[in-house]
Amino acid sequence: MSDSHDHLGNLRRALVLFRERGVELVLHAGDFVSPFVSEPFRELGMRVIGVFGNNDGDKLYLRERFSGVGELHFGPHEFVLEGRRIVLMHEPRALSAFLASGQYDLIVYGHTHKPEIRGGRPLLINPGELGGWLTGQPSAALVDLEALKGELLRL
Repeated sequence: MSDSHDHLGNLRRALVLFRERGVELVLHAGDFVSPFVSEPFRELGMRVIGVFGNNDGDKLYLRERFSGVGELHFGPHEFVLEGRRIVLMHEPRALSAFLASGQYDLIVYGHTHKPEIRGGRPLLINPGELGGWLTGQPSAALVDLEALKGELLRL
């Protein structure tokens, strides 16, 4: 997910749907905005790895509020999960370099509010805007790391 922009209703709907679909970890590509958005993750017991976006103000307090349910990083954040090399970023400034490197299995970015799933290796995903404030079309995405496939979810 990305660009939730404080929309708690859409955030809760997405997290409930994720839980129903057996999601074990949420990747958030930035623009949480306010620290209180940590509460739905805590209430629903959903772990999160996220990066800060350009609209995330109080980064220290955001990080503090997410402690215990996840971790927030300055992006791009590179990590390995289930044997897959992943890079998570908000703004896609370095996207072409990450794509060209051939080092990653999954690249997730946000900021544009435009959903995109491009299959192959790397699997490229922009889940669109969870908040739905700009387009009126809130969305998120699911990733099957084993099969390396993505699915766009319209909320």
